Amino acid sequence: MPIRHCIVHLIDKKPDGSPAVLHARDSELAESTAIEHMLADLNESYNAKQGKAWGFFHAESGAHPFSGWLKEYLDGGKDFTAFSRVSVEHLQKLMEESNLSVGGHVLFAHYQQGMTDYLAIALLHHSEGVAVTDELDVTPSRHLDLGQLHLAARINVSEWQNNKQSKQYISFIKGKNGKKVSEYFRDFIGCQEGVDGPGETRTLLKAFSDFVESEDLPEDDAREKTKTLVDYASSQAKLGEPMGLAELSELIDEDRPKAFYDHIRNKDYGLSPEIPADKRTLNQFRRFTGRAEGLSISFEAHLLGSKIEYDEEAGTLIIKGLPTSLTDQLKRRN
Repeated sequence: MPIRHCIVHLIDKKPDGSPAVLHARDSELAESTAIEHMLADLNESYNAKQGKAWGFFHAESGAHPFSGWLKEYLDGGKDFTAFSRVSVEHLQKLMEESNLSVGGHVLFAHYQQGMTDYLAIALLHHSEGVAVTDELDVTPSRHLDLGQLHLAARINVSEWQNNKQSKQYISFIKGKNGKKVSEYFRDFIGCQEGVDGPGETRTLLKAFSDFVESEDLPEDDAREKTKTLVDYASSQAKLGEPMGLAELSELIDEDRPKAFYDHIRNKDYGLSPEIPADKRTLNQFRRFTGRAEGLSISFEAHLLGSKIEYDEEAGTLIIKGLPTSLTDQLKRRN
């Protein structure tokens, strides 16, 4: 992971309305193994974080100046230190206006993964711990707690520069239930939500369920394809990359690599060619399937307790909200 530029500033602020004090670094951090490890750990923690949102920049304005500063830096009009300084001063101002916010170390890192450039911005905090010295003494120790990452954003710089139609080149931690404490950080980036990650993932899973039913697949095949989808989506989420529908279609059916992709397009689910995988939605997805004596049943686990009731003692299922096509067939059975 080549690191182009990296710098850390400190904003000292308590959540009591007191002024935020900026301690700005005046030069970039020199390359080191420690920085490489820190950024790798940060990416791992960020990718594993649930509750992220995806979007794109607001038009540059006085209220949303960050994208203009970023463009100026990328075009060579500002060096990285100056870009980070004007940005962190803007963050300090927004932080002062938010009484819920607390300060911390603000990391700016411009790095490359594969052929893609990224800019990561994160508010980092320390945890108190202990360490054992070379003399085998136990001593207090402070370390960056990257596991407790609450305010961070990652900008796919290459996507922003090369795909003007994209609405998902920024991802940021939204927080549980869209906490107001994180709103000032989203405003600092100047980001508006463009892709509903959970909604897109639910639509994909609905399309997959429809595909499995339309193909009338044997139980083992349906289970195997479900595992393929979940494994691919989970691996992409771990990498912080979106799911490609064409690639997923090839994995689901190697003999007919376009079958699932064509199903999505023909039924017009409205999915983008690439969608972010929402881990919480994926974790809830599991299919129960069974087939015997002319009876075939298949449904998603999350329907239990709502549309489907299971009586273990009686060995019965009560299904509510039958598909219209099925009820029409039943009405015409005579």
